[in-house]
Amino acid sequence: MNDSTEPHTDDEATAADQFFDTNEWKKHDNHIFILSSAGKPVYSRYGCEDKLVTLFGVMQALVSFVQDSDDSIQAIYAGKSLVVFLIRGPIILVSVSRSKESVQHLSDQLTYVYNQVVSVLTLTQVTRIFEQRRNYDLRRLLTGSERLINHLLDFTENEPEFTMNSVCCLPLSSSVRETISNAIISCCSKIKNLVFGILITGNRLITLVRLKKYHLKPCDLHLIFNMVSGSESFKTAENWTPICLPNFDSSGFLHAHVSYLADDCQACLLLLTVDKDLFFPLSAAKKNIVKVLRRTQCLDAINKALKTPLSVPDDIQTVHHFLYKCKKTSQMLAPAMTTPYHTTESANELLKQYEEMHSAIHQVGAPLNLIFQHTCTEIMLGWVNDNFEIYITFKPLISKSNCIEAVDKILKWIQKEEDKLFMLNMPTF
Repeated sequence: MNDSTEPHTDDEATAADQFFDTNEWKKHDNHIFILSSAGKPVYSRYGCEDKLVTLFGVMQALVSFVQDSDDSIQAIYAGKSLVVFLIRGPIILVSVSRSKESVQHLSDQLTYVYNQVVSVLTLTQVTRIFEQRRNYDLRRLLTGSERLINHLLDFTENEPEFTMNSVCCLPLSSSVRETISNAIISCCSKIKNLVFGILITGNRLITLVRLKKYHLKPCDLHLIFNMVSGSESFKTAENWTPICLPNFDSSGFLHAHVSYLADDCQACLLLLTVDKDLFFPLSAAKKNIVKVLRRTQCLDAINKALKTPLSVPDDIQTVHHFLYKCKKTSQMLAPAMTTPYHTTESANELLKQYEEMHSAIHQVGAPLNLIFQHTCTEIMLGWVNDNFEIYITFKPLISKSNCIEAVDKILKWIQKEEDKLFMLNMPTF
């Protein structure tokens, strides 16, 4: 262990041992920890970091021991538990799971957590802090951000967009989506240094207008979704908040004007700029955007779409559910969960099966194009090619020929409705 790590007293070790024995600790299958390379606790998903200092010390010692051999630790298999490490400069992230996820899946989850930390502080600030003071307690700067990390972890475990590395769009006619995009463009045309205009509802994208040559990856959009859905204060007033999008620019902040469109339309508009002094011009632009959307009845169209959940087409009787990703746009479809997956428990179990199939298809060194598996409760198929990924759950006891027929029907339906289901073009300012 590094000399800079503070020693732990017998009382601290006893308190930790007692906490590990509690049902509150044992009932959770997925634990996430963040610590500094000096062994300083930063975050624990469950429990208080101060009660877990000995555990953090053990994790730091494992990392240091392997690093002393000019190597890096990635995973430890311990009985039914899998321990995955992610080392990002002065920050160490650790996942301890009994949920049978793959190393890659847990590593991706830790990357999201790391990106959430960077989104609050920027990578430049994190690096500078630990260069100046290796023992710094990062919790001082992350106070209040724990809820965002917790909310993001719930997203990674309960939403297929994380597994598929993609975003869902709110189904809208192409004319309505174009009208919304044009309203943002026209009302913001005279505002310099505006980089993105994004309209979302829940975890679904309505439109994204961008400055030419700039793009946002799904993982950065997920951070935006998480910031909005994890902050109740955005619903009551206009907000002006900094956010770093690590895959766009990890070194600095964008400044976001965040506000919901209206009391009668719960879609949230984010106008992102590099200029920290644009709150009032963007506030005025937002008001003008709402006027245009109300006059053109786009608010009504958004509300109607929100009340109409996406479902499996009626003429495909053999399919329970499916996930579809368009690789070109990194956008996906995920119909609402219906019988027999209408309960939270059954829906989460189906998502776990999708995760396992996705991991099997994308396994490092031996990727697959097709998986067909038959269980006592359903038939599942996963198919990946250059254009799309699709994972389908069929009713049990149907033939392979019926499965193939259903896949063909789904693909034809998606092709027919694609301008409604996806944003095929990203408009620019």
